Amino acid sequence: MGASGSKSRGLWPFASPAAGGGGPEGPGGQQALARSRAARAATPFVFTRRGSMYYDEDGDLAHEFYEETIVTKNGRKRAKLKRIHKNLIPQGIVKLEHPRIHVDFPVIICEV
Repeated sequence: MGASGSKSRGLWPFASPAAGGGGPEGPGGQQALARSRAARAATPFVFTRRGSMYYDEDGDLAHEFYEETIVTKNGRKRAKLKRIHKNLIPQGIVKLEHPRIHVDFPVIICEV
């Protein structure tokens, strides 16, 4: 979990140029130089996340949507909930209320 393989490609934003994968003398030349400059400006905080909820056709927002259906079995009517999978729109990017520390940021959190 959390291992995306970005460190091996030299795209890890928290790496110093001396740590490898970001120096201009390596393969890539100018691209590696631009990447190392961008790495200095990277922040260890995450301000947004991908939303986990969906909008339905009416504009309601929820994790799951259900539809009540009436099933007749042996002459008895019974209400059953059927989950809706179609016509749902993902919520998109959600701004976090408080910034979080990036999962790939190398820091040890301890209680003092």
